[in-house]
Amino acid sequence: MTPPLDDAALPSRLPRPKEELEALKRAWKPTSGLGLLKEVNNNIIGVMYIGTALLFFVISGTLALVMRTQLAVPENDVLGHSLYNQFFTVHGTGMMFLFAVPIVEAIGVFLLPSMLAARDLPFPRLSAFAFWAYLFGGLAFFCSLIFEVAPDGGWFMYPPLTSMKFSPGINADFWLLGIGFIEISAIAGAIEIIVGILRTRPPGMTLDKIPVYCWSMLVMAGMIVFAFPAVIIATALLEIERAFDWPFFIAERGGDPLLWQHLFWFFGHPEVYIIFLPAAGLVSMMVPALAQRPLVGHDWVVVALVGTGFFSFGLWVHHMFATGIPPLSLSFFSAASMAVSVPAGIQVFAWIATLGKGRLQWTVATWFLLGFLFIFVAGGLTGVMVAVIPFDWQAHDSYFVVAHLHYVLIGGMVFPVFAGLYHWWPTMKGTMLSERLGRWAFWMMFIGFNVAFFPMHVSGLMGMPRRVYTYPGDLGWNVLNMVSTVGAFVMAFGVLLVLIDMARDAFGRGRPAPENPWKAGTLEWIPNDDYATRSIPHVRSLYPLWDNPNLSREVQEGAHYLPGAPTRRRETIVTSPIEARPQYLMPMPGPHWSHFLAGLFTAAHFICLAVQLYWVSLVPGVLAIASVFWWVWGLDKGADHPPQDVGGGWRVPVYLQGSENHSWWGTAVLLLVDGTAFACLCFTYVFLWTVSPDVWPTGTDALPGLGWLFGEAALWIVAAGAMLLASRAVAHNRSWTMRGALLVGLLLMLAAAAAEPYNHIGSGLVASESAYGAIVYMLASWQVFHVVILVLMTGFTLARSFAGRLHARRRVTFDNVMLVWLYTCGQGVVSLLLVHLFPRLAV
Repeated sequence: MTPPLDDAALPSRLPRPKEELEALKRAWKPTSGLGLLKEVNNNIIGVMYIGTALLFFVISGTLALVMRTQLAVPENDVLGHSLYNQFFTVHGTGMMFLFAVPIVEAIGVFLLPSMLAARDLPFPRLSAFAFWAYLFGGLAFFCSLIFEVAPDGGWFMYPPLTSMKFSPGINADFWLLGIGFIEISAIAGAIEIIVGILRTRPPGMTLDKIPVYCWSMLVMAGMIVFAFPAVIIATALLEIERAFDWPFFIAERGGDPLLWQHLFWFFGHPEVYIIFLPAAGLVSMMVPALAQRPLVGHDWVVVALVGTGFFSFGLWVHHMFATGIPPLSLSFFSAASMAVSVPAGIQVFAWIATLGKGRLQWTVATWFLLGFLFIFVAGGLTGVMVAVIPFDWQAHDSYFVVAHLHYVLIGGMVFPVFAGLYHWWPTMKGTMLSERLGRWAFWMMFIGFNVAFFPMHVSGLMGMPRRVYTYPGDLGWNVLNMVSTVGAFVMAFGVLLVLIDMARDAFGRGRPAPENPWKAGTLEWIPNDDYATRSIPHVRSLYPLWDNPNLSREVQEGAHYLPGAPTRRRETIVTSPIEARPQYLMPMPGPHWSHFLAGLFTAAHFICLAVQLYWVSLVPGVLAIASVFWWVWGLDKGADHPPQDVGGGWRVPVYLQGSENHSWWGTAVLLLVDGTAFACLCFTYVFLWTVSPDVWPTGTDALPGLGWLFGEAALWIVAAGAMLLASRAVAHNRSWTMRGALLVGLLLMLAAAAAEPYNHIGSGLVASESAYGAIVYMLASWQVFHVVILVLMTGFTLARSFAGRLHARRRVTFDNVMLVWLYTCGQGVVSLLLVHLFPRLAV
């Protein structure tokens, strides 16, 4: 049952049954036509995801070209002031939220399973839902330009400029609701990536044998978990302020616009590294393949990735040097901003050393990588310059910062992504893009980029401010702006050549690719099909194809793990998170309409909210919830098959419960997101108190009595106890006890959630009067929101119980609900302590 992992049983010398491969193909046969809408296979979703991200890149880039045309000459009138503001807001938002983050996740959805030799990522429907939500939300966002209701407050949406007083209408709402919704899609992708890397690695791929790209995606996804909740909370607070006049950012009533900057940049600065790290991971995979030698300093590069992720969270004030924060804070964040260049430098030197020691293949990807190194290093140097506080004070809000931003983001992400397109294209459909067109495209993009953005350093130092739609002609900026505009168009023609090259290939003009054309050493170059690799190899090194030249043939002959579909459906092996030992055979969901409908109705719900059709929004909201229930109803199947032989002497179960189940891990990661969001609310409470303690109660008379605190805390604690009792009842198959405990616990939670706003209303607190009232009711609302979610989840759990789908040996659904339940109870107690005790201790 548990042979040593480094066993000699593989590769198997036994011939495989003839029908085995047919069964595998049948299980993974893709749908066609309209059936593509319900497909979940990562090979299909990943390609559609990448294609959509590139479409949004082209749209956002086109907006930039129009803006550059407007700025080419002084006092131009191609765009008016208002329309220019909408263009630059949609351009920045589109590039940051609808291209940069989605495409690195999309590439991960496509590449990670093949790099891990998994059949698919562990939550295929979640990936598909994330894609459809992203597609519908993104299209709606860009369509706002057509109707001239696009947001116009900049991609950073600073209040008070974006408050209801200065931005009436629905323009800002499109950004706040649209981006908040799309970030949910990004978080769904991050959960998929984290659990996928930790639980679906091939047997033998211990942590020290994980490809660098997987490490970069793991760090990136972890950063999304801790960074993105901040912007979701920020957008929720601003939207609530606009809709209900709760003053979180209105200084006259105790709010503070700087609160937005803290929350936004706590997300915004890690966002830069969320974009860069996956691109760096791609580079760390391409460089060894193109140099035909292992990556120099592999372990140090992994440490650098983790270090960059850690440092990036200490840099958000880097964007706020000019806001008047205390000098001690300035010094700390300035030092941290410079320190982050160390791990970036480690990676750059590792890549250069690998290229220098190897036998370099001069492909299109090689040229794009060299262009990336040049541009990214230049952008890093200007990054060190703006980390110096006196310089930042001079260059802040000038075109110097625009130049620095684009050198880092385009150099650090766009060039590696285009290199990756040419490098990994053969794994997509077995053909190669044109080397000739690719080289033309590279040189036009490289020259065009530098011609476009280098002059901006100069114009910025000459005093040209950013975010202006025109300028007078006598300030010495005319030539520099004309040169920048010409460079932008040259770069755009380079991008167009890449698109033409991809279109040629799509229409059958691509050259057939040889097997492993770059002679790379990692698993994604094993020939694969809709089912991924024919069998899952046993991994013994970082570059398995270099160490075992026969590995591809062995895998294709089915000589390794899981060569067929033993349960006649889609499945993959779940391994332990550290040692990658086979634990169980995970059945995977196939094509279904539910995730598509859930994405469609969720997008419709948020669009209705954005255009202020609040009651109408309930219809798609209910339909979205119903679609999700339809989606998850059939997933928890229990052990409906006996343990299966997956090869190498391993016979594993098809179902495990508790913390070994992959969905338990997914729920745990989701709660990390939830906990970070709650921490942001607690930060908001304390921050607003520090800036306006005068609106906080100065005596206990204005506060609810301590009896409310103890009473409500007791309700939460007893509710948690009811859940533990229900869990014990499930373990002993006492269904009615479990149902009763759940209902009692739910009633207790409802009472606790209702009591908190009730007692504040009774004490005379009004949310719209002060920032104190706003944040107190916001914390109460956050808890009510969780209880509403638990009402739905508990109802679902009870329905499964009555349907006979929940018992002691089939309780994954219950375990996941229990995690959310216990977390909500704990969060309720912490929220009570903050709201009721803090004012008493602070006076």
